[in-house]
This record gives sequence, C-alpha cells and structure tokens, in this order.
Amino acid sequence: MKRPQVFSLFLVTFLILAGAVIAGSGRRDDATPVAPPIGTIIEDFTLLGTDGAEHSLKSLEGKSGAVLIFISVQCPVSNGYNARMEKLANDYKARGIAVIGINANNTESAEAVKQHAADKGLTFPILKDKGNKIADRLGAVRTPEAYLLDSSNRLVFHGPIDNSQNEAKVESNYLRDAMDAVLAGKPVPKTTALAFGCSIKRA
Repeated sequence: MKRPQVFSLFLVTFLILAGAVIAGSGRRDDATPVAPPIGTIIEDFTLLGTDGAEHSLKSLEGKSGAVLIFISVQCPVSNGYNARMEKLANDYKARGIAVIGINANNTESAEAVKQHAADKGLTFPILKDKGNKIADRLGAVRTPEAYLLDSSNRLVFHGPIDNSQNEAKVESNYLRDAMDAVLAGKPVPKTTALAFGCSIKRA
C-alpha cells in the first residue's frame, strides 16, 4: 500500500474514533439523569400529596422560594435527616421559603409515605413522584437530595442538606447558607455539592 493511502486510512480511522469519543462524552446512561444547571427556571408541576390531593409546586412554594428535598421511607441516611428537615421547614416557613418533600422511590407506596410522615412527625408537604418523572427532570439520584428555588423558581442550589449524616459532625450547612443568602438578596456562597445517601429506586 502506498504511503498516501496509508495516511488516508489512518486519518479516516482517527476521525471516526475521535467522533465516537466526542459523541459519547456528552452522554450519560439513561438511568443516570442529568441535573439542570444552576440558574435554570424550574417549570411548575403537579404531584399527589400524602393528603390524597394533587398539589402544584406553585401552590406550595413560599413568597421567597421553595426547597425540594427527595426523601425516602426506608433509607437510613434520609431518616437521619428527618429532624433536620422538619426544623428547616419550621425555621423558614415564616420567612417565605417552603420545604417540600418528594418521594420518587418506586418501591415505596403513597400509603407508606403517608404513614412514615406521621410516624416521624414530618409536617411539611410530601408529594409522591410516581414514575419518578420529577426526579428525572431534576436529575435527582439520592435521598436526601435538595434543590433550592428562589422566588422566580430559578434553581440556585443543588446538593446535600449539609456535609454529614451525623449531626454532631456537621461543619458545612450548605442548604441553610443558601437559603439565608436568598433571603438576604445575596449570591449563594456554594451553589452545588455532591449529594450522598441511598439511590432513588426508579420505575
């Protein structure tokens, strides 16, 4: 084979391989949804609540925004945050930010979610994301995993509530710091962090 032909064959092979790498680099497995970037406006949605009625995000959010927290009935990490989530809801409700729980686990029924809330004393609204449609839209993969929206439904924080399941070892209150910044009209100091906990059991 002549040298020009060898070079041409090499070039074509290289371009094919390079194209495959580039095409694959922006993709993720269908089972791993991609979260919207910070600054994205989250569109309204409607889910069934533990009270048996359907609720829209718009109807539940506070005047200054909302926190969406994906939670679980059985996950020990999520359950380790029950008291902290309830305190967040109570501390910020009067200040205009509503805490809204979302259960997207296919393995946990609406009845189980309702009973769990009653057993654990969770008084903030909890919605059942049947078919994990909202979890997919937001790229949620863990419980607990939090999304803070400002008064314009703009995503300003995505990540864990804080840095440790063990409350005694908490050093960074990511979500509280973000909520306080929104209320003060200041930039959120840390907009993203890696959520940790149990995986959401998808349909």
